Amino acid sequence: MLHRSRQPGLKHLFPPTVVYNSMAGSEEFRELVARIVAGNTGEFREIVEKHQKLVAHIVFRMVTSEADREDICQEVFVKVFRNLASFKFDCKLSTWIATIAYNTSLNHLDKKKLPLYDDLAFEDASLEDRPADIEMPDSECEAKDISAILRKEINGLPPRYRTILALYHLDEMSYREIGQITKLSDGTVKSHLFRARKLLRERLTAKYRQEDLCR
Repeated sequence: MLHRSRQPGLKHLFPPTVVYNSMAGSEEFRELVARIVAGNTGEFREIVEKHQKLVAHIVFRMVTSEADREDICQEVFVKVFRNLASFKFDCKLSTWIATIAYNTSLNHLDKKKLPLYDDLAFEDASLEDRPADIEMPDSECEAKDISAILRKEINGLPPRYRTILALYHLDEMSYREIGQITKLSDGTVKSHLFRARKLLRERLTAKYRQEDLCR
């Protein structure tokens, strides 16, 4: 079973990384932002280093074109730099940067006329009593084999679903934080997360047998 409290499998669903360490809200971080805004622009590198993984998680989940990903990531940090003076610490800096990454990716999809959901229907039933976990192969399976399969199937999900999976499981964001980024309600985020898990499970069970996943 895969769930929030046991993430070893989920850590392999996305490009290798460590969970970013945000100092958002701390006096130390406020001072860093203040110095950058005051003209010490070289220190902006620290903000990039601490949030580049987060930005990559979002951009790489939403944009499938490898040729466009790097340009979009660079565009995100250009926007962060240009608008840093307007950031008022009314939310985490990581949430603000993630919102810029999400909106920039959305703009790219709009220009390319690519759907967020691939016209998938939503289930309107209550989320109560629904299983929160994805049924996964036996724990003795080789992690690298499972990772390759999961990455392939995750990338086959609609952009918004795979993005929410990354933010929740990999970046360990709450429903509320994800909602701030995507402009969705907590309930809608929860519904999307359930739907993403369900679609992933369906893709896995339709294409692979247990022995295929464990060889």
